[in-house]
Amino acid sequence: MINRRALLRAGIVAGGLLTGAAASAGTAVFARTARPSNGTAPDRRPATPDQAWAILREGNRRWVDDTATHPHQDADRRREVAQKQNPFAVVFSCIDSRVPPELIFDTGLGDLFVIRTAAQTIDPLVTGAAEYGPAEIGTPLVVVLGHQRCGAVTAAAKSLHGHEKLPGELSTIAYALRSAYTRSGGDVDKMIRINTVDVVNQLRRDKLFAPRIAKGELKVIGAYYSIDTGTVTRLV
Repeated sequence: MINRRALLRAGIVAGGLLTGAAASAGTAVFARTARPSNGTAPDRRPATPDQAWAILREGNRRWVDDTATHPHQDADRRREVAQKQNPFAVVFSCIDSRVPPELIFDTGLGDLFVIRTAAQTIDPLVTGAAEYGPAEIGTPLVVVLGHQRCGAVTAAAKSLHGHEKLPGELSTIAYALRSAYTRSGGDVDKMIRINTVDVVNQLRRDKLFAPRIAKGELKVIGAYYSIDTGTVTRLV
């Protein structure tokens, strides 16, 4: 298990496909939420996990096409969410500077809960952070987002292959990824995808998530971000 407290002290922790019809429905919801609400309350958010995923997918399409609209990134939005937030998704991604969730999904203030650790490694503290949105305000979607050329996974693979311990708490990251390393045969890209699915499966078994998933109130999905193309594709 990763000692996340130590990773926090070391600065390691910084703190994804639907049918066209479903995507259109989700986009329509987002279009409604983009209108001002006179500063009285946060925007209405998508009601279902599929609508939430459709909004993220559409935002990512804009990012890929270089037609991003940068919604909810102005003073009106800042005032609107100043007293209350109502994000429609949790995105759990890597700390990599090239993978900022709000940009690659073309979202803004108050839209996402974002959790970032090296290679999406997880422990009880991180699980608690992921639980907050669904458990406390009913956020309907959790996305675990792996990405191409993950530096943490690459370093872990080299460490495990060479039986060389990484310095400081970096070694705990390699330790957390050892199962994915073994099952991938040391292939870094396979390792990234395996680890992403592993984290999804772990969260789906979470005692606060499982009942909500069974009722259809919540989905936990895994996705993969291509640094080369900007595209997010769903893994599970």
